[in-house]
Amino acid sequence: MNIQLEQGWKEELKEEFNKPYFLEIVNFLKEEKTAGKIIYPPGKQIFNAFEHTHLDNVKVVIIGQDPYHNPGQAMGLSFSVPEGVKPPPSLMNIFKELQTDLGIAPPASGDLTKWADQGVLLLNASLTVEANTPMSHSQLGWHIFTDEVIKHVSKVRPHVVSILWGKFAQNKEVLIDTTKHKVIKSAHPSPLSAYNGFFGSAPFSKTNLWLHEQGMTPIDWTL
Repeated sequence: MNIQLEQGWKEELKEEFNKPYFLEIVNFLKEEKTAGKIIYPPGKQIFNAFEHTHLDNVKVVIIGQDPYHNPGQAMGLSFSVPEGVKPPPSLMNIFKELQTDLGIAPPASGDLTKWADQGVLLLNASLTVEANTPMSHSQLGWHIFTDEVIKHVSKVRPHVVSILWGKFAQNKEVLIDTTKHKVIKSAHPSPLSAYNGFFGSAPFSKTNLWLHEQGMTPIDWTL
């Protein structure tokens, strides 16, 4: 796996790349590829979130659990799918809440790259998954790496908003210094839980209000 990260991230996380757990991840993925396994997202997109959201530009973190495991969906940004791919149900619910919250009509595309380029780190806890096998890489060691990412963001960035949807993401709050950062929590946008507190939670307006209060440029959530 050829790890090509934006320089700020590379410098901040350089110690992680030589740790045994990370070398095990790399070796595992190489072996799986050699065995003919299909892994999502494609290799060049595994670190897509870091390429689009540079460390010195992180304003918001949205934590997902696992990359999409169906063909053509995963692109290395949590909840996002490429242009031309039908948005999955959770993403459709995110767009519904976006409309309720800010009056932004649901976009035709599920590609959230525009958010990432503005400083929204769309971070999945696991960065890879085997095709058609959800959570298949959840015990691989990715969580160690992405937990370190969350901790580093908390340490080196000022006034970041962390949007934690569902219990899994909310368990990451312990990694965040809540004395200087804003945490927004609600139910997950999945159809199984969206009506239990996700709809009506107004995460987008709350995020922009906090950023404005800190003298930072709000996110343009239109796509």
